[in-house]
Amino acid sequence: MISLKQIKYFVEIVEAGSYSRASERLYIAQSALSRQMKELESEVQAVLMERDSRHLELTDAGRLLYERSKRILEEIAETVQQVQQVGKGEQGTIRLLHSSSVTLTAELGKVLNTLLAEFPGVSLDVSKASSDHQAMDIEEGRADLGMIRFPILRNYPNIVVKEFFTEKLMVAVSEQHALAGKQSTDIASLREEYFVSIPHKDRGGLSYLVTSLCLKQGFFPKVARAISRKTSLLNLVEANMGIAIVPDSMQEVAPKGVRFIALSDQESSSVVGLIYRRDAPAMISHFIAAFEREMHAVAQSAA
Repeated sequence: MISLKQIKYFVEIVEAGSYSRASERLYIAQSALSRQMKELESEVQAVLMERDSRHLELTDAGRLLYERSKRILEEIAETVQQVQQVGKGEQGTIRLLHSSSVTLTAELGKVLNTLLAEFPGVSLDVSKASSDHQAMDIEEGRADLGMIRFPILRNYPNIVVKEFFTEKLMVAVSEQHALAGKQSTDIASLREEYFVSIPHKDRGGLSYLVTSLCLKQGFFPKVARAISRKTSLLNLVEANMGIAIVPDSMQEVAPKGVRFIALSDQESSSVVGLIYRRDAPAMISHFIAAFEREMHAVAQSAA
């Protein structure tokens, strides 16, 4: 029976171009290499190489075996790598959730690409879910990792929530709105404006945070006639149905008819968090650690 060692030796001889160079690379005697090739030709019942004192040439049978052998060795190497990754908990699909206000920006996409290159055995299945629903889905095993917008209203015993990064908040208005030409404003000045997003009674996240900021200024946001808690709220803003306070990153996905105005309030920022199970498998734990490292590097370079 053909051995893996014989296949490896055969490929090395072909690529080295001679028995002498192959024996040097493999650290075995040339006589032992020749004996292995004779046994290989006996097994396949075909002449694989024709050679003289200075030249080695593959036969048709040799070319076929070389092409197939290369493929076999590459597949074995890939299989070994995958087995090692499984053994280390570095292979599988991570089900990643993000709230609609945690935009997958070009910068965040670059970080995820870096991580996928670092973890070749990992793939991502990305979906949207509200911040509180993410906690429930991860608690109940329907997802592995989430990017939430603080605050979340419910605590779960098996869930870890960590601050990830902070974003400044902006006021989004239609280009037709009276505020569109302003460079900055404050939350108190928005008292008479209609908001296209209001909090859900059972959920936290961005709309809950915005309402809390407004309440600190002594008013509850007026409710526009059309509302949304998803990124479609920017379409309502563009249609001049109301305004919204949103993270700066949402400028990347905003329709062209939306203008963004800076907020001068000191508290006008929002925290994005990572959420996952305490008993997350090694693959997810390693991925999270690398995710935090890369985002920290991004923050440091921006500082």
